[in-house]
Amino acid sequence: MKKVLLIYGGNSSENNVSKLSAKSIIENIDKEKFKLYQLEITKDNDWKTKNIIKYLKKFDVIFPIIHGKNGEDGKLQGMLDLFNIKYVGAKTTASALCMDKEYMKDVFKSLNMPQAPYIVLKEESKINIPFPLIVKPANSGSSIGMTKVNNKEELNEAIEIAKKYDNKIIIEKFMQIRELECSVLEDKDNLIISDIGEIKPAKEFYDYEAKYENKHSQTIIPADIPEEIKKEIKEISKLLFIKFDLKGLSRIDFFYDETNKKVFINEINTLPGFTKISMYPKLLINEGITYKEIITKLLENAT
Repeated sequence: MKKVLLIYGGNSSENNVSKLSAKSIIENIDKEKFKLYQLEITKDNDWKTKNIIKYLKKFDVIFPIIHGKNGEDGKLQGMLDLFNIKYVGAKTTASALCMDKEYMKDVFKSLNMPQAPYIVLKEESKINIPFPLIVKPANSGSSIGMTKVNNKEELNEAIEIAKKYDNKIIIEKFMQIRELECSVLEDKDNLIISDIGEIKPAKEFYDYEAKYENKHSQTIIPADIPEEIKKEIKEISKLLFIKFDLKGLSRIDFFYDETNKKVFINEINTLPGFTKISMYPKLLINEGITYKEIITKLLENAT
């Protein structure tokens, strides 16, 4: 029986989301195959153990479910890689690249993938994108610190909000689109690409409150979109998983301009939410894979 250490919590703004993901994993892991241990990192970054590396090496595989800063950005992965400790999910470089939206968008651009018009805010930046706009931290998840703005006064306020979470700010064009998502699960040498799901936020856009606090937000599985659009999104998802050298799992998010039948890439999540309401497991469950089986495949294929 493999000894598994679930690491969750952490000192990022997504501490609570991490705890919810961990709770679902604890409830659903196959207890006949895995002996589960838990390590909660506090908001003050207390690991509650003196010799961290010696402790981590006791386990066959680590399941890090820390979303955001210090858990999803390559720092934790780098430490585990340095000491040859097996873990679930993307490796150091891919984690860092996908966490920083500027660098992630640079790769999208190099692959000629359509994106919403955007700039990375710098002191000398001139914002030539017309309102309305979305302002968000470059290194954050769960839509934390993200604001929609309609004028310059709101823009200044939104920038200050985003700066609470990161020094680097992304400003992009707000578009009237549908939000679509695709889950990818690595199963040995095979990639399982899910059907497409749609987010229907209770608010005008899918911010943190709409994701986790507003019960009127909906996830539609499968999305009611043309088959050729589904095929395009699935092909892009597979391509990006390979190009970014991802491991284990990812959720890849898209914008769909229904009027012009055009797909825009939004972002890659290397450690997507595992809560009961999270799109990642729900899309795979729709493919006939149980929640327990998802966890099993991730742990058995960890490197």
